Amino acid sequence: MLGNAHFYNRTIRKVVTAFGTVFNDILLQRYNLNNTVKKEIFKVPLSYGAKEKYLTRITSDPTLTKAVNIVVPRISFEMVSMTYDTSRKLNSLIRNFAANTSTSIKTQFNPIPYNFDFNLSIYVRNTEDGTQILEQILPFFTPDFTVTVNFISEMNQKYDMPIILNSVQSTVDYEGDMMSTRLIMWDLQFTAKGYIWPPVKSGKYIRQANTNIYIESQAKSSQQVTTDLNPLTPDRLLIEGETIRVLSRDVVGVVKRFTNVANSKLVASGLNKLLEAGDIVTGDTSNATITIRSVQSDPIKSAALVVTPNPSSAEPDDEFGFAETITEYPDTLWKN
Repeated sequence: MLGNAHFYNRTIRKVVTAFGTVFNDILLQRYNLNNTVKKEIFKVPLSYGAKEKYLTRITSDPTLTKAVNIVVPRISFEMVSMTYDTSRKLNSLIRNFAANTSTSIKTQFNPIPYNFDFNLSIYVRNTEDGTQILEQILPFFTPDFTVTVNFISEMNQKYDMPIILNSVQSTVDYEGDMMSTRLIMWDLQFTAKGYIWPPVKSGKYIRQANTNIYIESQAKSSQQVTTDLNPLTPDRLLIEGETIRVLSRDVVGVVKRFTNVANSKLVASGLNKLLEAGDIVTGDTSNATITIRSVQSDPIKSAALVVTPNPSSAEPDDEFGFAETITEYPDTLWKN
């Protein structure tokens, strides 16, 4: 129904990966009882999954003390929701372009802004471990930390994605009596301001851009008409640049263009009145006499602008300029 072939840009996966990468190098330092001698340093394990899943794994071992010592400290995170962000909406009609081959390009419409909500949980056995991990995270979120994500590598679409820290909460969980081993959890809520991208499609290079400006036909003193030159004889051929007249209506003008064929087209300029079908036009120099068969009533092309690359053989990655050709009224009236 959406009218697109299958596509998968992996943009949501890249958002999740980028978020997790921010926290994959958290280190924990162990000290002696006097906090004077460093005993060991190790990286805190990071996994993707729901908090409840890790709580179950941690607390399922009957020998809780041993299990906790083995699996904590550790960090887990999960994406919990996605919401459309109207405040960052981009123009849906603008496309991004990238070179594909020597004759084609890749195109893609602007991305759609979404907010991705994440929960990050820290599991530790003692308060010192928890605060040590927190102090390696919190100073960098003021309240956001920005990462650059290459969402669409083939389009070279690299966007900065702010990750905002929304809240920090602590929970102490005791299993059994008060003398049992405790589990301390820190829950951090984040919002990543990312994007979801539409499909990448192929297109051709634009080698020429045409722009036409039109005005109403009654607003100018020039006009294009079709004449009847049947039979085609020398006494019926007008000369470009000569003055023409319609004696019955006191119309005066100048021949701008004229084709000497049976169904000739005449462009007259400098008219004091517009020509009408049935008018008999006489040339002052040629003495030719012709009859107007029909007049152009459509809006008049006032100007025509043609833009081409310079040089014309330039490729997308080359340095090039533009050549502009401008045709102004009344020359725009002439159509072969």
